[in-house]
Amino acid sequence: MAVRFEVTVPSRIDIFELQRCNSQHWPWPGRLSLTFWPPHKEIAMLISKMEAGTLKLEVHDTAAAAGQAAAYAAAEAIRQASRNGNLGVIFATGTSQLETLRALTSIPNLPWPEITGFHMDEYVGISDQHPASFRRYLRTELTERVPIGRFYEINGSSAQLAETQLEYARLLKESAPQICLLGIGENGHLAFNDPHEANFTDPEIIRVVNLDEACRRQQVGEGWFKTVTDVPQQALTLTIPTLLSVPKLIVSVPGKRKAKSVRRTVEDPISTACPSTILRTHPDATLYLDRESAGDMPGVLAGNLRTSM
Repeated sequence: MAVRFEVTVPSRIDIFELQRCNSQHWPWPGRLSLTFWPPHKEIAMLISKMEAGTLKLEVHDTAAAAGQAAAYAAAEAIRQASRNGNLGVIFATGTSQLETLRALTSIPNLPWPEITGFHMDEYVGISDQHPASFRRYLRTELTERVPIGRFYEINGSSAQLAETQLEYARLLKESAPQICLLGIGENGHLAFNDPHEANFTDPEIIRVVNLDEACRRQQVGEGWFKTVTDVPQQALTLTIPTLLSVPKLIVSVPGKRKAKSVRRTVEDPISTACPSTILRTHPDATLYLDRESAGDMPGVLAGNLRTSM
């Protein structure tokens, strides 16, 4: 048995667990141990928490702190899903996910062997050995770091993309993932559902999409490709209804490059012009931000947010 405490003081949150102890003054026999989060000397600085519609926001002092908070939320969700017997998890990629994934894979005693993992998109036509391949990314940042039970990759280099889509859709239906780690693009995309391709009522589970100029420029800006012409023009992506069907969304969005899209997510009308605005309708989605990504919203940094649906 473990008792979880959250101790909050101005601009700071420490989270720890008390395991069984031997003391006559403690009601459970056993041993006492403390597990602190974050697991290093620098305390994660929580600046503010608020909501926009049903969408929850947490602003942390640094990208590392935001990633740690997102990782802890994911760990708790994984433990809960394990108790319920369903451990399908969708993982995102890209620069925005690095702090979260590295923190999550460092948390001890998670039931990784019970997890069936998926990822949400992959470029069409590049090898899984290409430096920008999301298959390669998730092997490096996830499946080679933890003993995950099963992980299903999207084969974007398949010569039979239609069959690849059908099989991946079947696997997703079979697993019914309970947790999704994702991000938001500079153009507001979710996965690779760019504004011109996004469809809030898409009947497909996964599809081939054309990437817009802003999306392709983001990949260059983050260092995955040297020039825009090097970025593939198409990708396989989970659709927006597929992502929204997952009960818990953990959305990591650090960095100055994402400040505009974060502001639009919170303030713009809900429409495919900024696909991430649809997150404001999800019953359990949380944005994990740092000072930079929240920088276009002074009210958020001050903990005073007003928004409408």
